[in-house]
Amino acid sequence: MLAARRLLRSPRITGALSWSRWSSDAAKATTESSALSENAEKRQQLLNELSEPLEQKGRPAIDPKETSVMLFPGQGTQYVGMAKDLLRFPGARRIFELANEVLKYDLLKICLEGPREKLNRTEHAQLAVMVSSLAALEQLREERPKAIETCVAAAGFSLGEITALVYADALPFDKALRLVQVRATAMQAACDQAAGAMAMTIYGPDTNLGEACARAQQWCLEKGVESPYCGIANYMYPHCKVVAGNVEALEFLEQNAKALKIRRMKRLAVSGAFHTPLMQSAVEPFTKALKTVRLQDPVIRVYSNVDGKPYRHAKHILTQLPKQIVRPVKWEQTLHEMYERKQGVDFPRTFECGPGKGLVQVLEKVNAKAAQSSFNVIA
Repeated sequence: MLAARRLLRSPRITGALSWSRWSSDAAKATTESSALSENAEKRQQLLNELSEPLEQKGRPAIDPKETSVMLFPGQGTQYVGMAKDLLRFPGARRIFELANEVLKYDLLKICLEGPREKLNRTEHAQLAVMVSSLAALEQLREERPKAIETCVAAAGFSLGEITALVYADALPFDKALRLVQVRATAMQAACDQAAGAMAMTIYGPDTNLGEACARAQQWCLEKGVESPYCGIANYMYPHCKVVAGNVEALEFLEQNAKALKIRRMKRLAVSGAFHTPLMQSAVEPFTKALKTVRLQDPVIRVYSNVDGKPYRHAKHILTQLPKQIVRPVKWEQTLHEMYERKQGVDFPRTFECGPGKGLVQVLEKVNAKAAQSSFNVIA
């Protein structure tokens, strides 16, 4: 189960309430202190009760079905016209207004009108997905405020992890925008240095995917490719992983798929081999930018892509988050960790906030019972 004691957090409940609480100068914003205090007390009571073993409680236990978990998508989910339906919510509009002020260009216009080639550029796609995902939270906050108040955990896929940290009040929204700008620019520069690719790979129990990647890497080396790499970039669900590396390595796998017992490969629409050592040059500028941000301990559990485990504190974020650029996204492991529970214990409600429905679809393959109480808030 979601280990109850892991959910205990300080009563600083700010990040999930409104766009104004996501700014690093939020102290200047006018807020309803009594309402914030009441929400903080409710959340803390919930977390305190969850932290106590069931057999030691002197009062009725919190029903897990009354808690919620947030999931945030990553790059590749963007599409022209995204966020259009969210503009009827004032909070969502204000999030985009603030983003435009910080970025000094009209991100919303790119989301709504494209063109697709411009939106798909890494420096725009990552920002568009993050801001749209936070805007989707405003719809959830308006329509189902209890989902926000009772949220106990969050996770994001790749870029979505930064969205989750903003939501959990560990990272100010305006600083996160700048950080994602640095991340995207540095990753695109790394892509330009070495032609890379990624492919969704379906395989069977008799497939040795690690050996297949090793053979592809060796083939590249023999063909004169400098410092080649081929390996797993994303752990998705049983018998499905994303493989990434040099373009030549993926071509080898595709051409020899039958002999390697690979059932199907589908290239992803990305410009490089993300979450592999080919992105190493992007780590330093991202780390440098991250060190300039005043991080705080997350108010709820946020899970790291690097190991599928929750962040312990702000310093842990500082050391762990840069590794994500060159390490595989352990999404399947994250879902196991988030939804682990004793037999018979109910699952929380899960909300995927952002463009697409991919994370809920993956959850269905990893934990079908947990997915039965999942919902999409589509940007």
